Amino acid sequence: MVVPLGRALMAAEQPVLDAHGLSMWGYVVLSALGETPLRTQGALAAAINADKTRIIPVLDDLESRHLLVRRPDPEDRRARLLSLTPGGRRLRDAVRKEIQRGEEVWLGQLADLDRECFLRSLRTLADAIRRSPDR
Repeated sequence: MVVPLGRALMAAEQPVLDAHGLSMWGYVVLSALGETPLRTQGALAAAINADKTRIIPVLDDLESRHLLVRRPDPEDRRARLLSLTPGGRRLRDAVRKEIQRGEEVWLGQLADLDRECFLRSLRTLADAIRRSPDR
């Protein structure tokens, strides 16, 4: 049940991402950087469960579009610190808002109590996955 639902959600999000010129990975990066304003590329890769080399082209694209800034870490010149630009935050917020509107349509199919239970269960599962060392 979970995999088809995930696929359907991704398919519903894709037109929103396309309209804003973002890939799914680009949106994941913008969202993750919004949670922690400054982090290294390695920490970002770990947080989004991606290989460090896989996100480099995504970071290059976002940086070339002035959506994020990479600068050397003063404590470790080999590392790069990442932060969103104001434009990156605006784009992330606009995309998130549109995606949430679509999610509301689907969640609107549930009775209020079922919806609360479903969302609480999803948060519990997401937290467990984030804490899992096997991630």
